[in-house]
Amino acid sequence: MNIGPFTLANHVFAAPMAGVTDRPFRRLCKRLGAGYAVSEMVTSRRELWNTLKTSRRADHAGEPGPIAVQIAGTDAPMMAEAAQYNIDRGAQIVDINMGCPAKKVCNRWAGSALMQDEALALSIVQAVVAVCAPRGVPVTLKMRTGWSAQNRNAVSLARAFESAGVQMLTVHGRTREQGYKGEAEYEIIAAVKAAVRVPVVANGDITSPEKARAVLACTGADAIMIGRAAQGQPWIFREIAHFLATGEHLAPPLVAEVRRLLLEHLQDHYTLYGEFSGVRTARKHIGWYVRALSGGEAFRARMNLLENCEAQAAAVADYFDELGSRGDRLSRAGAGVLTTGTDEEQERRGGLRHEQEAH
Repeated sequence: MNIGPFTLANHVFAAPMAGVTDRPFRRLCKRLGAGYAVSEMVTSRRELWNTLKTSRRADHAGEPGPIAVQIAGTDAPMMAEAAQYNIDRGAQIVDINMGCPAKKVCNRWAGSALMQDEALALSIVQAVVAVCAPRGVPVTLKMRTGWSAQNRNAVSLARAFESAGVQMLTVHGRTREQGYKGEAEYEIIAAVKAAVRVPVVANGDITSPEKARAVLACTGADAIMIGRAAQGQPWIFREIAHFLATGEHLAPPLVAEVRRLLLEHLQDHYTLYGEFSGVRTARKHIGWYVRALSGGEAFRARMNLLENCEAQAAAVADYFDELGSRGDRLSRAGAGVLTTGTDEEQERRGGLRHEQEAH
C-alpha cells in the first residue's frame, strides 16, 4: 500500500491519539509491527508553536519514516501555515484532523466539528493541499461518519476531499455525537470506500486479529487503524499483521519480553520529557501495561507515588521480575488477561514460541 511516494510495510496502522502517540510510543509501535503511525495532533495556532508541548510533538529525531504529522485547526490559512511549519520540521505526510470528538477541540469548531461546515472543511483541505503538493508531501485526512445520527455526511465529504487532492481517508465508524459509545458503524466506512478511489482506512473497535479480519472483509477498506487497543499492548500490531498474512496466531509475548519493551519505552520517554514530566506522563503507559495483570492495580497505586525516573523504572523491573519468576506469559491481543504456566504447559496448549527481538 502506498501514500504518495511512500510504500508502507503493511496495512495495520497506529492511530493518532493526543497525549499517547508521542514519538517514543510511535517508535515502539513501528518496532512491533505497525506499518504506519500518525503523530498526535499539532495545533495550527502560531502563538503555541514555541511552547514545550508543541516543540515535543514536532520533534521526530530518530523516528523511522514516513513521518506523518496530524494538524488541527479551523482557519484555512492557519492550517496551511501549520502544514508548512511541520514540513520544515520533518513531516513527510500531513494528516488533517476532522475526527477528534473531544469537547475542548470541538468547542473551537476543530476536529470532527468541521464536518458540520462542509464549505469550511473543504477550504481547509484545499489550502493544505496547495502548500503540500508542490513539495511532494501527501495530504491525508481522518474523519468520522458524521456529526450526529441525523447528519452522516462522510460519503459526500469523502468525494469532495478526494477531488481536492487528499490521498488517503481514515474513517472512525462513529459520529461526533457518539464519542466512543455504542458500536462502530462499519457500513458507513464501506460506503466511503465504494465512493472514492483513494485508499480508505477503517478505524474503531478493532481489538483483536479476528476483528481486524472481519472489519477488512465487511468494509473493503485498504487498511485498519488501531487506537485504544494498542494502549498497554503495542505488540497487537505484529499479532494482527501476522494473523492477516497467515491466518495463524502468534503466541503471546513472554513476560521477559514485555519487561524489556516497557523499560526501553520508559527510557525513550524520559529522554523526551525529562525527569519531572517524564515520570508523571509515563504513569498512564505503565498503568495500561499492568491493568489486567496479577497485582496490577496494587502495583499501579504504589508506582504512582514515585517521584523520579530511576525509582519508577526500578519498580517496573521488580514487578515484572516477580511475574516472570512464576513462568507467566501474557495473553494474546484483545484477551486482556495474564495466562500462567511453564513453557511445557503452554506448548501442550498450543501456544509456545521462542522469545524474539522485534525490529
